[in-house]
Amino acid sequence: MPRWIAFVCAMPMELTPLKKKLSLGKSRLGALDAHTGALDGRPVVAIVTGMGTRLATTGVERLLAALEVERVVVVGITGAIHPESEIGELVLPEAVVDGDTGTEFHPQPLGVGRPSGKMWTSDALITDPGEVAGLRADGVVALDMETAAVARVCEGHGIPWSVFRAFSDRTTDGVIDDEVFHLSHQDGTPDAKAVAAYLVKHPGRVPAMARMAKDAKLATERAAEAAVTAVSQSFRAGS
Repeated sequence: MPRWIAFVCAMPMELTPLKKKLSLGKSRLGALDAHTGALDGRPVVAIVTGMGTRLATTGVERLLAALEVERVVVVGITGAIHPESEIGELVLPEAVVDGDTGTEFHPQPLGVGRPSGKMWTSDALITDPGEVAGLRADGVVALDMETAAVARVCEGHGIPWSVFRAFSDRTTDGVIDDEVFHLSHQDGTPDAKAVAAYLVKHPGRVPAMARMAKDAKLATERAAEAAVTAVSQSFRAGS
């Protein structure tokens, strides 16, 4: 029986375009909620881990315990640290760095685009201009909170992994600060009460919040499209 291709997202909004493109249905796999279906006749599964390295680690460990997985594909949004980066631009890092340990992990490309730059994974929201400048000087192009944790689990199990993320925001724009970051629960769902309170407190920021939501939606769609296309092409190529 063919092994599964697993798409791993941190937040439900990142899963939404995958569900539509692949017509995925809800499944329960042991202790794991998942969505399953097929791509070109091969079984695929998609999960949402929640935000941050701890939840990403737990989610992928449960996934690999529940299924025979051929490859893990990380899909979703990421933050840009270069002011010229375009919203919706696809990010295919050549290395993913664990911000706590400095360990570098190297994804296995899937033939869509050319990998370049580093992705920096940290549970901390990085907004300090000096810190951002230092990361940029070290070749970092994107910030996220899960990918290095996923990579560590996959490599520990001997499972190849790939990354397809797209820019949803730029650190240099100052749109996401600590207050905005905490408008979501750790599982990636919006905190409706916190959002309402924020908009009452900052009514002038409503247009910026609407734009941020639009940009995030665009980024999730771009990342999902690239990931599905790449996996399909790999099937046809026999890789």
